Amino acid sequence: MNAFGPRLRAALLAGRRANVRGYGIVAPRRGDGYEFAELRAYMDGDDPRRIDWAATARAGALQTRVMLEDATLVLAAVVDGSASMHVGRTTSNYDAGCTAARMWYDAAIDDDRCARIGFGAHMFPAVRGRAAAAACAAIRDPIGTVPGDALHLALAALPRGARLLLISDFYDLTNLGDELRACANRFDLTALLAADPWRAGLPLRGFVRLRDAESSRVERLYVGAAARARYRAAVAAREKMVLTALRDVGARTAVLDAAAPEAAFAAAFGLG
Repeated sequence: MNAFGPRLRAALLAGRRANVRGYGIVAPRRGDGYEFAELRAYMDGDDPRRIDWAATARAGALQTRVMLEDATLVLAAVVDGSASMHVGRTTSNYDAGCTAARMWYDAAIDDDRCARIGFGAHMFPAVRGRAAAAACAAIRDPIGTVPGDALHLALAALPRGARLLLISDFYDLTNLGDELRACANRFDLTALLAADPWRAGLPLRGFVRLRDAESSRVERLYVGAAARARYRAAVAAREKMVLTALRDVGARTAVLDAAAPEAAFAAAFGLG
């Protein structure tokens, strides 16, 4: 777990969202706390510091001290794999989304469950905690995996109250309304808007050829100072519109900049 993981975990355990109905209640669980609960066989992903060496010597196999904690987590992530996410300056938005997903899974410990939802529902019932987190963080979906299909899978596969991270550029936002609302009601939903790589301004000047990332259609356009100003204004207006729409359905939101994924979580959870 990196240094940000414990802060994110604490925020996820504490972070109810206002004015959202249907969000599941966290359940008491045996986990990585302070009050001793029991001994059990060591499992992949357990904290090695919890190994009871005296009990291990008696049993002839690794034994873990299980401690009582307040709540368990189910961590799941959806990273939009559509073609428009595979663009960027030095890092594509899809790669930035995968980096953010790894940070999300860094909040997992001991008996927490993890899932990666995309082209399929990747769940690991026999593996929990950090081992499950590492398995989920390593998954990459094929180009063209769209968030609408992934959210359908999430609603079918994940338990109520799961913490679901959705990362997308939301160019298909108008077709996601029902799924987003259902996910926000069923899960604790955090939605990160992948920033336009050229939100600070187009680097182009004069007559240029532009290719649409989704359709591959190419057009020749003139880009001058006025066009660059209009582009910046349009990007800012769209960001505001998308974030407002996501908050309206009950999601926790922020903009994900490829250069600073940790800042997106800090903004979404108010970590400062």
